[in-house]
Amino acid sequence: QVQLVESGGGLVQTGGSLRLACAASGRIVSINAMGWYRQALGKQRELVAAVTSGGSTNYADSVKGRFTISRDNTKNTVYLQMNSLKPEDTAVYYCHGRISRLLGRYDDYWGQGTQVTVAS
Repeated sequence: QVQLVESGGGLVQTGGSLRLACAASGRIVSINAMGWYRQALGKQRELVAAVTSGGSTNYADSVKGRFTISRDNTKNTVYLQMNSLKPEDTAVYYCHGRISRLLGRYDDYWGQGTQVTVAS
C-alpha cells in the first residue's frame, strides 16, 4: 500500500514560518500530482497548494505570495514552505497524492494530517 508520511507541523507565532514535508513510499508506478489540503475546526477541507507531474503549481488565493509548494522527485517528497503565517492558517494539514500503482489507474492517497497552529 502507498503511504504518505507528513512532518513539520507545530505551533508558531503570527508572522512565523513552517516547512511541511510529505514523503510517499510503497509500490509507486507514477505520481500524477501531489498537494496539500487543510481543514480548520468546523470547516470543510480545502485545497492549499498542488503541483502536477509536469511541474505546474496551483495555490488557494488566501495563501498566494506566502506559501510555496515544491517537490523532490528523486525522494517522492513534496514540501510546503509557509511564511508570514496568520491565525487563520491554523488547521490540520493533509498531504494528498494522486498516485498510480497500476499502469493507467490513478487513486487518491492521504497522509495522516499534521497540526499547524498559529498563535495570535
